[in-house]
Amino acid sequence: MTENVQTTHEVEIDNSNRSTTPSSDAFVDYISSQWADRPELLPDAWPVAPFASRRRAALGAQFPGERLVVHAGAMKQRSNDTFYQYRAHSAFAHLTGWGSESEPGAVLVLDPVDSGEQTHEATLYFRERAGRDSDEFFANPEIGEFWIGARPSLAQVAAALGIRTAPLASFVSGDDDRTLADAEFERATSELRLVKDAFELAEMQAAVDATATGFAEVLAALPSASAHPRGERIVEGVFNQRARLDGNTVGYETIAASGPHACTLHWIRNDGAVLDGDLLLLDAGIELDSLYTADITRTVPVSGSFTEVQRRVYETVLEAADAARAIVRPGIRFHEVHAAAMAVIERRTREWGLLPEDDGTAYYRRYMVHGTSHHLGMDVHDCAQARRDMYMDGVLEPGMVFTIEPGLYFQPDDLTVPEELRGIGVRIEDDIVVTENGCTNLSAGIPRTADEVEAWVQGARGR
Repeated sequence: MTENVQTTHEVEIDNSNRSTTPSSDAFVDYISSQWADRPELLPDAWPVAPFASRRRAALGAQFPGERLVVHAGAMKQRSNDTFYQYRAHSAFAHLTGWGSESEPGAVLVLDPVDSGEQTHEATLYFRERAGRDSDEFFANPEIGEFWIGARPSLAQVAAALGIRTAPLASFVSGDDDRTLADAEFERATSELRLVKDAFELAEMQAAVDATATGFAEVLAALPSASAHPRGERIVEGVFNQRARLDGNTVGYETIAASGPHACTLHWIRNDGAVLDGDLLLLDAGIELDSLYTADITRTVPVSGSFTEVQRRVYETVLEAADAARAIVRPGIRFHEVHAAAMAVIERRTREWGLLPEDDGTAYYRRYMVHGTSHHLGMDVHDCAQARRDMYMDGVLEPGMVFTIEPGLYFQPDDLTVPEELRGIGVRIEDDIVVTENGCTNLSAGIPRTADEVEAWVQGARGR
């Protein structure tokens, strides 16, 4: 059994009860006529095109003789007839090179062929722009050009991506298709992203650089944030503006956590005050139009100066981060990075007298319950469907990109720590790429040491 699938939106919306669009033949003739010619200019091939072609070949080689189908996904409903900003599935974007401009409902098909070394032939199906002689052109708020702007033609996308294209209406699914609903296939597309190619590494660096600009702008806005009862919202807004200017959007919900909110790992309400004397933990990343994202955290003193206790916690977290980064090189296991950071966290918290007698229990994890690292790329937690022996227990290779992000979080009501520590949360997160002989910190240009951070904040605030 086969099925023709043309879904571009998660739900069908019926607005007929409030439609005011004229539908007479006279109006349709009028609105469809007297438009200037629109020459179809074909773009040069995008730089990503040859890289995406090689990715498809690598995937196809794992499934010879099978038809592979990767759906971009439909628009997700937010409420009633409104939808979230569209983002294609990461596997689809990775295999096509089509990022923020992807069309909802698009489908990549790799049909098996027997042609020498080539195992599959690729076709990209999507819903082409409606002609001006169609009522969709003016009356369809989901795809009509009057509503959402001009859309690309099949020929334009084929030229840009170096891939054959066809109308979505001609796509037919088959009973034996390998799709992302199949665990083995989903795992293969995830593991394909574990080692980044040259195009991806350049995009990752560009995402980090844009994020660095956003962090600097946040620091410059600290006086405004401190003056507003919801100063965390100002921090979030300033960074998110930079994300829209330099990229597609943020790679994940920005964490703008000031004071004790920094002890909540995924604080995204961002509705608190930003007060002098507190620390601001900013965990944020810009997603480029290619959909590659950064993931950076810096913890800064709002006033421009750490207290003695804040500095002690900060420098311990920095020591853990540096210890983890120092061991990164091809050949070690991914989980060893976490272990190196945790050794510092355990030693320091034991020196501070925070831990019960050592009986082999990881009591120190009370103050850092999360992992130290995760792979990074098109997803902020990239390659998540990879097998454990390829991910957590995997051997590092050149081209792998991941975070190093230890932290210490002393909850405001934690009676196991002295009162002076309660409410202090610190995380330092950098984006690391494995090289032939070690690693490179893509975010090294963003101040990291306590002295550098103080000078950074003071400079941004004009102090």
